[in-house]
Amino acid sequence: MADDGTLEVPPLERAELTGWYRLGPTPGEIGNALIVGHVDSRRTGAAVFYRLSALRPGDGIAVTRADGSVARFTVERTERYPKSSFPADLVYGSNPKPSLRLVTCGGQFDRGTRSYLDNIIVSATLTSWASA
Repeated sequence: MADDGTLEVPPLERAELTGWYRLGPTPGEIGNALIVGHVDSRRTGAAVFYRLSALRPGDGIAVTRADGSVARFTVERTERYPKSSFPADLVYGSNPKPSLRLVTCGGQFDRGTRSYLDNIIVSATLTSWASA
């Protein structure tokens, strides 16, 4: 979290990194674990979530946790939302099962604000777990 309470993303100088929302569950725990990353950067071009919008239902996502275990998720949906209508309940809301939300920017790029107008959100559910 940034000092102003907004979700902090990795710095653009490190566009290859993702960030985990530490106030939510870790990937594999019950609830929506949130991981954010950049789609691109003026300096580096394609970033860690450059192809996030290409994920489709049934695709797999593996998250290696700090303890070395791997939580595997299956994509349920990939959607685009205007930033002005960010679906906070979908991303941060309660969920009775272990789920994952991946978020990046998308849609049209506004050169005036140097920002994308939309967010891409991938929703996935835990399907397996492998110990370290």
